[in-house]
Amino acid sequence: MPQLDFPLQKLLKYTGVNPCPEDIDAYWDSSLHELDLFQYNVELKKASFQTDFAECFDLTFTGFGGVKVYSKYLKPRGGEGPFPAILEFHGYTGNSGDWSDKLKYVAEGFCVAAMDCRGQGGRSRDIIDVAGPTLQGHIIRGLEDGRDHLMYRYLFMDTVQLARIIMNFPEVDENRIGATGGSQGGGLTLACASLEPRIKFAAPVFPFLSDYKRVWDLDLDLDAYKELRTYFRQYDPHHFRENDIFTLLGYIDVKNLVKRIRGKVLMGITLLDNICPPSTQFAAYNNIISEKQYSLYYDYGHELLPGINDDIFQFFMEMKNQ
Repeated sequence: MPQLDFPLQKLLKYTGVNPCPEDIDAYWDSSLHELDLFQYNVELKKASFQTDFAECFDLTFTGFGGVKVYSKYLKPRGGEGPFPAILEFHGYTGNSGDWSDKLKYVAEGFCVAAMDCRGQGGRSRDIIDVAGPTLQGHIIRGLEDGRDHLMYRYLFMDTVQLARIIMNFPEVDENRIGATGGSQGGGLTLACASLEPRIKFAAPVFPFLSDYKRVWDLDLDLDAYKELRTYFRQYDPHHFRENDIFTLLGYIDVKNLVKRIRGKVLMGITLLDNICPPSTQFAAYNNIISEKQYSLYYDYGHELLPGINDDIFQFFMEMKNQ
């Protein structure tokens, strides 16, 4: 069997090397408290896309920093709720996708909310007011200004806001909320389930944003993680601050957050992934302490995985039937 990373037996026990800040729980608890006091300013407008069985809406809310965050929202037309709901998060630089992608869930009696990440390929806005590079790289954005200005702190909070908004809709059953996504969407799924423990089921696929130092050690900071190399080349070429930088990134490292998850997890993991290396995926998985299972793809990398969407669909049907 081809091998990109550690042998499988070591991967099954690996928990990561990127530093975990000692005050990480206090950091995120403080952020969540700030969110408790925040005005969300939720707006729902009927979308131009509609079907006979699904009502579709453009949903916007105000995120940290005053930026407007956009999501697609769909709910079953007619019928009696409360309905279970699914939150969807997209890959790096992408967007929430087509309306029709979500209809399979609405047809089964789910509400669906799919968020556009701020500053990427969708309709959410972005406010750039930090020192450092802005040409590319959400991971490194805000590093020069300190932990409270990390771009992914804001994105993680956006996922929590979306979860809370959907949970508060009268047609939604707040006790049956799932989250899913691949790559960045997988990382955001884990972040959302970590910071909003009422998420009942989480289905991340080859999650991004995990164990940054391991990516660096593997010399795979070339694609999705290439901004790490850019940052050191431009801002710390002698690596005087290497440990401090990776410790700061530890606040937005999902492997350091997932112990907070209380829901059930199904993770798709790929052993030939040179974008989000297998060890970084297992670092997140192995730190989860709630009920969990993985679906392992031995000969696949960062690509479409046959059968994974069917498995995730059945996973969420289990949640629906609880």
